Amino acid sequence: MYAGAAIAVDLFGHATPAGVAWLRCLGAAVVLLAWRRPGRAAWRGRGLWLAIAFGVVTAGMNVLFYEAIARLPLGTVVAMEFAGPVLVAAFGTRSLRDVLAVGLVACGVVAIADVQLSGSVLGVLFALGAAAAWAGYIVLGKRVASSSSSGLDSLAIGFTAATVVLSPLAIGTGSVWSSPRMLLLGIGVGVLSTVVPYALDQVVLRRLGQARFAVLLALLPVTAGVMGFVLLGQVPSVPEAVGTLAVVAGVALRSREESAGPAPEPPG
Repeated sequence: MYAGAAIAVDLFGHATPAGVAWLRCLGAAVVLLAWRRPGRAAWRGRGLWLAIAFGVVTAGMNVLFYEAIARLPLGTVVAMEFAGPVLVAAFGTRSLRDVLAVGLVACGVVAIADVQLSGSVLGVLFALGAAAAWAGYIVLGKRVASSSSSGLDSLAIGFTAATVVLSPLAIGTGSVWSSPRMLLLGIGVGVLSTVVPYALDQVVLRRLGQARFAVLLALLPVTAGVMGFVLLGQVPSVPEAVGTLAVVAGVALRSREESAGPAPEPPG
């Protein structure tokens, strides 16, 4: 996912961040449709509208994410994004562990934002917007998983709809269309950052369940930070590094309580 994001940053010199996000959406839609070929039943009824909402929210999250990483380091944005999923996970619970987990994430986000506000207020706002969209992605994703026979079919339909809804963003793709290499990279970002990780999410969730999956999510800010350093030369400051570690600790702390419960039964 973050290797694809690093490529996307390289494309920002040829297209706007929102335009690159639209190319990612287009590439994912083309590949998923060719792979899954959803049947007629998937294109009608309540499931269709749910898939459309899921796809548009997910694509919107990607647009906000790309606008944020155009202004802030990759690892910083991913750490701030985690405010969304952690709040969703902790919503409705009252245990001390949950309070501590949310507190750690909040402190981590504040530490990161405090460093970045002086440099790019807009970048921080985009990152927090992506966090809110990620929360929506989780809520809608659960509904898609429980109401659809195939989450990947819904993903294919959703990204197809999102490509159409967000088509005005194609104006920002600029010179990409005149360069086969740039166009291929843009579609490749869709494969690396959407098709591959989202398909793997389905496999991991079936095998491990949501609690253990959430523990693994704690590795994402670290992974993004490593990718940002290796591929983009982005070195985090001390407050950013401390804030990122606080976010990771908060995610792991929140997830550990659920992981201590009975192991989820395998799907029938």
